[in-house]
Amino acid sequence: MREKYIDLMEKALSAYTDEHIKRYLREVKENGLTEHGFPRLTANIGILIAHGRRVDLLPLFTEMMDVCCSMFLRPRVKAANEFSVREIVFCIAELEKAGAADSDRILCWKEQISRIVPEECYDVIVGSESDRITNWAVFGALSEYARLYFGLGENIDFIERQLSCQLQWIDENGMYRDNKSHECYQPIMYDLVPRGLFSLLLKLGYRGRYYEKIDDCLQKAGLLTLKMQSPNGEMPFGGRSNQFVHTEPWLAAVFEYEAVRYEREGNTELARAFRSAAARALAVTEEWLSKDPILHIKNRFPTETKYGCEGYAYFDKYMITAASNLYAAYLLSDSTVKAEAFPDHEPTAFVTSHYFHKVFLKSGGYMAEIDTNADPKYDASGLGRVHREGAPSAICMSVPCPSRPSYKVDVEKPAALSVCAGVYTNGEWSFATDPSVKYEVKSALCDSESARASVLCRFPDGACVNTEYTVSEKGVTLALCGSGRIACLLPAFSFDGEKRTEITVGENELTVSYNGYVCRYTVSGSIVDRNVTAANRNGHYRTFAAEAEDTLCVKIEIVKE
Repeated sequence: MREKYIDLMEKALSAYTDEHIKRYLREVKENGLTEHGFPRLTANIGILIAHGRRVDLLPLFTEMMDVCCSMFLRPRVKAANEFSVREIVFCIAELEKAGAADSDRILCWKEQISRIVPEECYDVIVGSESDRITNWAVFGALSEYARLYFGLGENIDFIERQLSCQLQWIDENGMYRDNKSHECYQPIMYDLVPRGLFSLLLKLGYRGRYYEKIDDCLQKAGLLTLKMQSPNGEMPFGGRSNQFVHTEPWLAAVFEYEAVRYEREGNTELARAFRSAAARALAVTEEWLSKDPILHIKNRFPTETKYGCEGYAYFDKYMITAASNLYAAYLLSDSTVKAEAFPDHEPTAFVTSHYFHKVFLKSGGYMAEIDTNADPKYDASGLGRVHREGAPSAICMSVPCPSRPSYKVDVEKPAALSVCAGVYTNGEWSFATDPSVKYEVKSALCDSESARASVLCRFPDGACVNTEYTVSEKGVTLALCGSGRIACLLPAFSFDGEKRTEITVGENELTVSYNGYVCRYTVSGSIVDRNVTAANRNGHYRTFAAEAEDTLCVKIEIVKE
């Protein structure tokens, strides 16, 4: 499996043609380093060369490395160098170990890296433990510890200062709250990123004043992350930087660190559970990197459209991030821990802290992820994910559809969409995708055969609908109870950017056929086409609703055609 990480790094790099890399180099020479994508590309080429891959790029790589190392010392702008320095340091270490580059050139690069002054090189410098600085400080601490570890730096005081303000962001579950501007809209990827950085820091040997609290955070949140992973291997949805190809490699890195922890403690069963989870995450990455052309986001819209991308999430930066994250997983992995591919079928019910406002239900190869207070710029409240092991992730829904996305879509006035309750009052329908609707999780539990949750939605006009969710090997069932006319939104995936699905509608049944599977909604009421289009990072959705009086049952099952 460690070799698989290197294989997939090479596959990710293959998305860049030689001319593309040369063009990128010309731009950097002209404009300087403006972000961390170019150093990441440089480092990953070097690491592959050290592993006997892409040796044809050695002359070009050498020129790229010269540019990076010199610009760290004299930055025109501080281009998130705290992200990049540790990657260049690891690259130098790999090349030196393998004897894969000219020894004098390596000495030159090491000498340049050893002259870095953190306060002059990095963007974000912590002044005191009360500073409200989030993950950039951890990136800086890791880059400096990498320099220290390989004998290219000695500033342990800077490292401790960077870490000093980080514990304030850890919630009661060990998850990292990165959004300081809006405490209740915490992005899932930005929980995982600092935890992965902490894991690398501890892997390198950090045992300073914050070691025990960091290690406790990692252990606590690691166990919960197992519960949050989809049976398909995907990380949870929620907030910015979601649904990119680089996300599962980072998830794998977090799992690899925990696998080694439990193997070291003699807990072989839990070690293999984490290694199996890492293997599932790796399989997701391999599937997306096997497509032609390789794209950096989980859809098939042409790269130049930037569909599903925030402004900062362009191809040059985020495609190579997949390779960078694969290398982090490689560093944290241990080939002696076996990765048995056992299924993720054990019933699980888990509610996050209010900062992340998620309910996770898993059983029998199915998963439901419910967001009870979604960030409307990225998601919508309600049941935003239904996955079945082995089935296409988007066939029901992998992430909700926001009405005013902070990423690019090509649908004018897209509708908010999740699987959620609706009420009919004052002559019109209102749905629980609206941020004005308040969710209350009344219970979440599981037994030997299923996982269940009860969630109450309170609408602004006083109407209430209670939804009982049940997840088992038979599928996902929602039992809704209200007063008067109630409804449940039904997403019908229609277009992934390349391929259209086949949608069939009957009075009580709605089916979506896609890539050899069928998602079937069976309802106790009637199904109505709402004639609006929704969009998320994965593509387009048609919006339907099941309607009934007082009570309504919706069953979702995903089966092979």
